[in-house]
Amino acid sequence: MPPIPGAPVDDVVAGATVAPPSVAASAVPAPSNERPADWNGITPPRRTGGGSARFLTDVIVELGFVDRPRVEQAVEAARATGTTPEAVLLDQGALSMENHARAVAERHGLDHLDLSVFHIDMSAANLIAPQAAKRYEAVPVSFAGERGLLIAMADPANVLAVDDIALMTGYEVRVAVASREDIATLISRQSRLEHVAATAEIDLSSDEDGIGEIVDLRESADDAPVIKLVNQIVAQAAEQGSSDIHFEPEDGSMRVRFRIDGVLVETMTVPRRMVSGVVSRLKIMSDLDIAERRLPQDGRVGLSLDGRHIDLRVVTLPSVHGENIVIRILDKSNVQFDFEKLGMGESDAARFQKAFHQAYGAVLVTGPTGSGKSTSLYAAVGELNTPEKNIITIEDPVEYQLEGVTQVQVNKKAGLTFANGLRAMMRADPDIIMVGEIRDAETAKIAIEAALTGHLVLSTLHTNDAPTSITRLVEMGIEPFLVASAVDCVIAQRLCRTLCSHCKQRTIISSAVLLDHGFRSHVDIEAYDPKGCSRCGGSGYKGRIGLYEVMTITDEIRRLAIERAPADRIAEVAMRDGMRRLRDDGLEKVRQGRTSIAEVSRVTGTG
Repeated sequence: MPPIPGAPVDDVVAGATVAPPSVAASAVPAPSNERPADWNGITPPRRTGGGSARFLTDVIVELGFVDRPRVEQAVEAARATGTTPEAVLLDQGALSMENHARAVAERHGLDHLDLSVFHIDMSAANLIAPQAAKRYEAVPVSFAGERGLLIAMADPANVLAVDDIALMTGYEVRVAVASREDIATLISRQSRLEHVAATAEIDLSSDEDGIGEIVDLRESADDAPVIKLVNQIVAQAAEQGSSDIHFEPEDGSMRVRFRIDGVLVETMTVPRRMVSGVVSRLKIMSDLDIAERRLPQDGRVGLSLDGRHIDLRVVTLPSVHGENIVIRILDKSNVQFDFEKLGMGESDAARFQKAFHQAYGAVLVTGPTGSGKSTSLYAAVGELNTPEKNIITIEDPVEYQLEGVTQVQVNKKAGLTFANGLRAMMRADPDIIMVGEIRDAETAKIAIEAALTGHLVLSTLHTNDAPTSITRLVEMGIEPFLVASAVDCVIAQRLCRTLCSHCKQRTIISSAVLLDHGFRSHVDIEAYDPKGCSRCGGSGYKGRIGLYEVMTITDEIRRLAIERAPADRIAEVAMRDGMRRLRDDGLEKVRQGRTSIAEVSRVTGTG
């Protein structure tokens, strides 16, 4: 949970600026009632009406936003038109909305919030309706303990609005200042999310896949806020391109984090009184047993959000603080099946395409969970998908449905495993077989045999790099000569974040730094570093791109496989034959200005 302005400057979240002590001292003292324990030493809410004798125009001049002559002209114009000098300056473009908000905050001795950077807690924002927020020009943005609520206001002198919000929410209210423009944008986004959430429909078109009918909880008025909150969390996650939502209980409340571009970002905190309702709602949506809290469960549900079909995979995990819930979001509208857009270089793409256009053999894609392996396989299947070919896949789960392709979902409860499914698929006259993952020796053996009997087999494997996949198959019990004969190409990959095109800043990286981080480079290179702006949420990154290591199996590598040579020896030969390692591909993307050295080092696990 982000800190509340009023705490020491070093503890304030990015996007909050603190008024100088000299100005803060001029604010009206807080009421004499006892300070709530939940504030934990944070300054209690201030009554802001009539707290300072300074004119706002004087503050604007002192801060250097507008010079004195221009302000005096605005004062004269305001007298003639019956408006305020600040309004005149805003109309003339001499004063920006953001600087106006900063001046208002300093005049009243309050903190200023930049809502384009500040992490908004949507569970706090949902405490008041968008209509009320628009009327008051105020939005709750975060909690403080059990009774504290921080609100961003355009006009902190509106004491009646502060009192109304306190009565509506039941919280002790603390005021900060934000620009009218930022508040209007947030309210508009909240209204849109509310509309999307209200129109979200459970997709019942796939009952045979186990997505069952969902109970409607709107029958209970007390449950409606929980339903609205859950739907808004999902809608917000989908809007921001999140791949996962984490609901993590801690000390009564529940932390919500989104995995955006592979990195977890704290988004909001569900208050204690709503935690059990949120857990129950998520379980009912995904057809899980709401009474079972001691054992892990998994389920799924299809949603239609704003015209987009989204699949949710839900997993519950009991923890010491309660049930932890993770939702995997599969948004088909965000999937890229183009090799160039995936980040695969021209030479690597040519080697990959040559391998999967062969009539038979095995093509493996390897890497850790979440590295984009399935997407690469789908891209290959999409290119191979023609009326002349019979393509059958077995997956767990079926992430994206492809027209013209027979896709089989693993169902362990019914006895349908990868191995059983593969055996059945071999009798269904396939030309191309895609196996979601080779997890065990039995599946590996059947897949290798299929590749040797005239079928093209595409599959994934969990290894750190391409050469290790050969030794892994041998370790799983596959005879080395079978591995050497069946496997034609192995691709290792990672996903790294791409630099924000709006704020990345040019830099020069010395060869010494590159060598220290394990990159084979003896010259300085021109590159870019992340900076952070409102468009990328202050991270400096927006979107992801793949790093690839494509190893074609040559006669020499086949000989090494039969000899059970170590992976390092296979890697040396593969590099001599033209394979580029993951870090070398990452360095090339650094030179292209697409990512940073730090990001490449992070995802490749060294440096």
